[in-house]
Amino acid sequence: MTALDTSRFGKVAVMFGGTSAERDVSLNSGKAVLDALLDQGVDAYAFDPKFDYLDDLLKKDFDRVFIVLHGRGGEDGSLQGALQLMGLPYTGSGPQGSALAMDKVRSKFLFKGAELPSAPFAVVKRGHDFDAEELLAQLSGRVMVKPANEGSSIGMSQARSSDELQKAVKLAFEYDAEALVEQWVEGREITVSIVAGKAMPLIEMRTPNEFYDYEAKYKSSSTEYLCPAPLSESLTKQIQAIAVQAFELVGAKGWGRVDFLLDENESPFILEINTVPGMTTTSLVPKAAAQQGVSFKELVLSILSETLESDVDLNSAGK
Repeated sequence: MTALDTSRFGKVAVMFGGTSAERDVSLNSGKAVLDALLDQGVDAYAFDPKFDYLDDLLKKDFDRVFIVLHGRGGEDGSLQGALQLMGLPYTGSGPQGSALAMDKVRSKFLFKGAELPSAPFAVVKRGHDFDAEELLAQLSGRVMVKPANEGSSIGMSQARSSDELQKAVKLAFEYDAEALVEQWVEGREITVSIVAGKAMPLIEMRTPNEFYDYEAKYKSSSTEYLCPAPLSESLTKQIQAIAVQAFELVGAKGWGRVDFLLDENESPFILEINTVPGMTTTSLVPKAAAQQGVSFKELVLSILSETLESDVDLNSAGK
């Protein structure tokens, strides 16, 4: 990576923590990003919206924002919209791309409309009755239930009976007014990291748990990460192409991650898109970057560098 004059970034707010259910994960990601920027001479500061007010960004003369807020309030487009109105460049996707990627229900409809591979599904809304037995029958008898707008597998559970489905939906409703009920796909879990709009080496996650849940992601020592994923070159390219297409479809840009399930016939199914994925030194995007010889520090600086293009856009708009 070509050496970059880090003084061009000016004063950088690394925004992490927040108030979402993913606060703990965000704190770890944000600290790793902040340390990496400071180590490279960037004038960077921690900024936690749980305690810091957004108008402090202007009062304290910040020049740009590195967003490392996972979940609501950081990954759903609301923060991106506020920063855009404030005229501050920020990392990652804009308001629309962030909102659509975060919303599992609406992104599923987009995938379906674009004929991208995604498992059959149904939507259940809080306060609306549904027939659990009929829904299970429609979706092959086994489902995964997810809150419409959460990440890190929070509020997710599977169901094989009407009682389990009722409980799973009730759990999802603790986090959102809508629940996505998705047909279970038995297979391998694959993820594609996107950096600068391009797909990176695939990673396969293997866990003894029934699926790659919160424990497998953040607490388990038995989760295996295979990078590059042991797939044929043609299948790898196919999945990478679908990932980029899905990423662009929702309007995401810059960096992020697209998660897949690969069934027993090696057919890929899109699970979801993450526009602010984990960014600890052992997270999935850094693992993929390392496979291409890009260090964590270089990756962080590369993501921040994309905000320099936003400077040009803001200047041309008369900021």
